[in-house]
Amino acid sequence: MSSKAAAAAATAAIPSIPHDDDGPVFRAPWEAQAFAMALTLHDRGVFTWPEWAAALASEIKRAQAAGDPDTGETYYLHWLATLEGLVARKGVASMDTLHRYRDAWDHAAVRTPHGKPIELRDEDFA
Repeated sequence: MSSKAAAAAATAAIPSIPHDDDGPVFRAPWEAQAFAMALTLHDRGVFTWPEWAAALASEIKRAQAAGDPDTGETYYLHWLATLEGLVARKGVASMDTLHRYRDAWDHAAVRTPHGKPIELRDEDFA
């Protein structure tokens, strides 16, 4: 399935995805990357779209109950939290591993000059 067809299928299955006539819309590169990771994991059979939609809805409800104003600006934060939760529940990676890599990425980003590619090094995991 092409990436455009996969995005169209995801948008049809999960109507809350911000989109226009051309497909999903993203405000930042990381949002597109999180979207692409979900498409890839779905294509590999880690979860179904109904399972994803239910988990995402649950995450959004949880965030709203905690005070998220649901203005649309936090949608992909919920998407990422849902992705992390499903990956951990499915045994693809533990939450500890996910947090370890997130912290390493943050460390690498701080030491990387603006405009240069971020590369993880062993020291980033210390």
